[in-house]
Amino acid sequence: MMTSNAIETTRFGKVEFSTEDVVTLPDGLLGFPQNQRYIVIQHKEGSPFCWLQSVESGDLAFLVVDPGHYVTDYAPEMPEQVATDLQLSEETPRLVYTIVTIPKGKPDDLTLNLAGPILINAESRLAQQVVVEDNRYPIRYKVFASGSDGSQAA
Repeated sequence: MMTSNAIETTRFGKVEFSTEDVVTLPDGLLGFPQNQRYIVIQHKEGSPFCWLQSVESGDLAFLVVDPGHYVTDYAPEMPEQVATDLQLSEETPRLVYTIVTIPKGKPDDLTLNLAGPILINAESRLAQQVVVEDNRYPIRYKVFASGSDGSQAA
């Protein structure tokens, strides 16, 4: 049985959702341990971006994207404990998101947090933000070439 809920958000106004839509992060996101329940909201049709909207705090939402959209070879090692915690097997469908940062008025400076992906068990809706300790995956991966400083881009 689907239970309908609603939350008043600062970004989207009133958002209705069912309990089956909720993604649970038992440890919260880094820096936000008290917010453990989120829904994924599509940014707009055709966009690769989504919003991870807290259902416990209407003013807390994170812009996220599947990192594979910009970094085709993104495949960090996941600790075995993460698979255990999220009840993942090889066959379990999963989603991976990274938090996106876009400085105000500077969309070309968009960065992805490749060092802290959010892994979601698509069946159980259980999720965890994983800390990846691999120099190939920085906290602020610059997506677009900046032209003059020669930093790596997708």
